[in-house]
Amino acid sequence: MRKSRLSHYKQDRLTEHFVSGSTARTAASLCGVNRKTAAFYFLRLREIIAYELEAESQAMFGGEIEVDESYFGGKRKGKRGRGAAGKIPVFGILKRGGKVYTKIIPDAKSATLIPIIERKVVPDSIVYSDCWRGYNVLDVSDFHHFRINHSKLFADRHNHINGIENFWNQAKRHMRRFNGVPKAQFGLYLKECEWRFNNSDPSAQLLQLRQWVKRYLKGCVSKVVEIDFRHLRAG
Repeated sequence: MRKSRLSHYKQDRLTEHFVSGSTARTAASLCGVNRKTAAFYFLRLREIIAYELEAESQAMFGGEIEVDESYFGGKRKGKRGRGAAGKIPVFGILKRGGKVYTKIIPDAKSATLIPIIERKVVPDSIVYSDCWRGYNVLDVSDFHHFRINHSKLFADRHNHINGIENFWNQAKRHMRRFNGVPKAQFGLYLKECEWRFNNSDPSAQLLQLRQWVKRYLKGCVSKVVEIDFRHLRAG
């Protein structure tokens, strides 16, 4: 970004359009820049967001926690849901009244999910999940585990995972506007959705993103282009 030929004014305009959820094509037309330039700038913003969230990822969640997996992309034909071919599995942890954390996973097996929960959730917390067998180990863990059987009902007073499912819906709705997300960049788009959910006020998003961009422009942290995002890639 420090070597960008874009004026600070146009960079700021593009940042505003990014926060508003505009596509790179729309932002390019409104800001008077090349579409590829806008797309590249948006990619850098997503990399900054992912980098900053990664720096915060050591924080643990406590209290009432919801866990769930979801599947993104793929074709509608054929098998759907868990194990659907061509889809990218993602695991999410949400603290009620707080933030969400997401991670691309290779599968939804217990051996994959439980270590993530143990790393992100404070022992003795209340953990809500659906009846997927991958969560069976939670019944004999350091957590207080409650299940909701979605084949019978979606909520039983406090026993539900509506919060994390609401996040999945928001994330998929946001990604649909791009008419397909490149698989190699899916992790960056996912972290963008996580950031938007955790900071729901657009004015706060813009302020934070401007501060982050300013920090990178000054070279106070590692160059974005040198950050290794392989762990965010699907497949």
